[in-house]
Amino acid sequence: MKWNLRMVAAQRDIWRPVQLLAAFKAVGFSPSLSKTSALWGGTPVTVRLDDLDMICQALRCTVADLMQADPVAVVAEAEEQSRARVAGEVPGARSGPVRPVPRREGPRRLLPPN
Repeated sequence: MKWNLRMVAAQRDIWRPVQLLAAFKAVGFSPSLSKTSALWGGTPVTVRLDDLDMICQALRCTVADLMQADPVAVVAEAEEQSRARVAGEVPGARSGPVRPVPRREGPRRLLPPN
């Protein structure tokens, strides 16, 4: 997903996290400045739906304005899976043996060493 908070905020003439925090407080949403800065500075791993609703309300936008699907990652993953199927590999499996296979020369031990 592509997080477009800064672009949407810039379209509303909001250029800093402090200004964004003021817009949030105007609609009754009061996150901390550090949380607002984290939303501003990068793509969040998770966002609560209630918070997302308040962000959209404060910026007068929709969820589709804030987040866009990143089709490049989906296409690359699909190509990798199709390549693996053509090669006869199991998707997601490692190539080669999972555990090392011990070489056995001579008689097998029946008891562990002392």
